Amino acid sequence: MGNLTPGIQGGRLTPEQYEANFSDLHPAYERHEALVAADRCYFCYDAPCMTACPTAIDIPMFIREISTGNTLGAAKTIFDQNILGGMCARVCPTETLCEQACVRNTAEEKPVEIGRLQRYATDAAMAMGKQFYKRSVPSGKSVGVIGAGPAGLAAAHRLALHGHNVTVYEAREKAGGLNEYGIAAYKAPNDFAQREVDYILTIGGIDVLDGQMLGRDFTLDDLQARHNAVFIGAGLGDVNVLNTPGDHINGVMDAVEFISHLRSADRKADVPVGRRVVVIGGGMTAIDAAVQSKLLGAEEVTIAYRRGQENMNASEFEQDLASSKGVLIRHWLKPREIEHRDGHVSGIVLEYTHVADGAVRGTGETITIACDQVLTAIGQKLDMTGLGTLRIDGGKIEIDAEGRTSVAGVWAGGDCAAGGQDLTVSAAAMGRDAAESIHRHLTAAHASAAAVA
Repeated sequence: MGNLTPGIQGGRLTPEQYEANFSDLHPAYERHEALVAADRCYFCYDAPCMTACPTAIDIPMFIREISTGNTLGAAKTIFDQNILGGMCARVCPTETLCEQACVRNTAEEKPVEIGRLQRYATDAAMAMGKQFYKRSVPSGKSVGVIGAGPAGLAAAHRLALHGHNVTVYEAREKAGGLNEYGIAAYKAPNDFAQREVDYILTIGGIDVLDGQMLGRDFTLDDLQARHNAVFIGAGLGDVNVLNTPGDHINGVMDAVEFISHLRSADRKADVPVGRRVVVIGGGMTAIDAAVQSKLLGAEEVTIAYRRGQENMNASEFEQDLASSKGVLIRHWLKPREIEHRDGHVSGIVLEYTHVADGAVRGTGETITIACDQVLTAIGQKLDMTGLGTLRIDGGKIEIDAEGRTSVAGVWAGGDCAAGGQDLTVSAAAMGRDAAESIHRHLTAAHASAAAVA
């Protein structure tokens, strides 16, 4: 993690405290609990929860299957639509998606706990090693997939299911993308991200090449020459920077890097954290970084966001979680300068903001917060290196309704593509749907070639 501020250190807590702090955020249901929870579902016709799910899982169906003791049937119903259903059960913002739409979500009642029920079913299938899918007859076609994150894995699995040979090019040393490197450790403990990757790859026909970076080890043109089609699920590999005085001082770190280091650490005690931490941003990454700083033993953790609470991308549940862990969330503040002493962070100067003419502007009034670590979570952006002439829309790869890009034979999905929502579930849906489009394209091309012959 580079040169550290003297106040940044590991081992602030006892082993027992680390274990308790990073235990499962939502413990798994026992069988009786699952049956009781499933019994609350009305099994609505034209259920609004299904409409709210980006992958369109038949939620009433899988809950009914749980209620009748058919847990593996429930898992298949989930995996038919979302092969990453296990991780989505853990990290989906269900409180703003399916559970928000649940007809039992009223002032008097809480919604059916769809996410925990989904986890109950998918965990059972994975624990048994139950595989529901077999590859079709080999098609003789190959597809290159850039990125082994949720979009790339969903696309690879669906393409392999159809009999195509898939090669996944992953820049990092492990597959999984943000599921492996970018989410809070307490949301998917016990190496679940890698267990899910292994489960997905069991279908066969998928080769994952780790340490292969787009623009360094290959280009889009290279993959087009090697494969019959290409899917880009590279995510957003670049980060926005503060561009304020002092933003390169020791103790200033990108929050994604901080989370990644924590996710890959053998022991939580090895991860250094400041005594006083300030996190800049208002999304899920900011919340995850702030909460985990507190769980690592930071005494004071403050989130500073330049707009109001209603504008934060982090859900109300996540904001409440942060507050419950002792994180202070302050709004209408933007960074102006990082103060430092002897080359290390000593504080941050923040300027109060307001909205004028539709834009966030500083008021000129400032406040200084003493700190020894600043984590920046102000968004990521697309790294265009190696992507050639792909058309860009709003800083992301332009795609049509089927995921096709402006370059023939190339599809894209997930966070790197226009319409990506920084959610595992939406990335899985985009990867799955693009794979179906690729399959139709390859099948049509094969049929056309056969007719000519």
